[in-house]
Amino acid sequence: MVIIPGVIYDTCRISGARGIMSKASLPRLTSGELEILAALWRTGPGTISGVHEALGQPIGYTTVQTRLNRLVSKGVVTKSDERPAHYQAGFGPEEVSRRDLEELVGRVNLGQVVPLVAYLVRDRTLTRDEIDDLRQLIDEAELQARREKKTGRGKESKK
Repeated sequence: MVIIPGVIYDTCRISGARGIMSKASLPRLTSGELEILAALWRTGPGTISGVHEALGQPIGYTTVQTRLNRLVSKGVVTKSDERPAHYQAGFGPEEVSRRDLEELVGRVNLGQVVPLVAYLVRDRTLTRDEIDDLRQLIDEAELQARREKKTGRGKESKK
């Protein structure tokens, strides 16, 4: 998979499988479709029966087939031309969750991030690793803000 800012070119080393989709056009996915994607992320490319087995849930084979075909039609999963067909996720977990998270931030508190993060931090017990990760993210955000201030390209000047 080659990632170019704004577009993902998926050359899927599976014979005959190709797909191109803009990150911005990533469609909304159902919880069932997300379960299928999670199975593909865990196991890598697979056939319908392989994905069905990887789910480890009492779900019908034809339901898995239908969901995979919907994901293919949405451009989120690629399907090979070989028989049996192999399916591969065209996007990683971060790319898929980014769309929903951006929508959530936009809806909650008029797009302000701090109240959302404050709620999440106060409402949950964070592990030491999660706290370290949050510190690193804040450090990176401060560094970026300093760079933008130096170059005059802060958020206020982006219109």
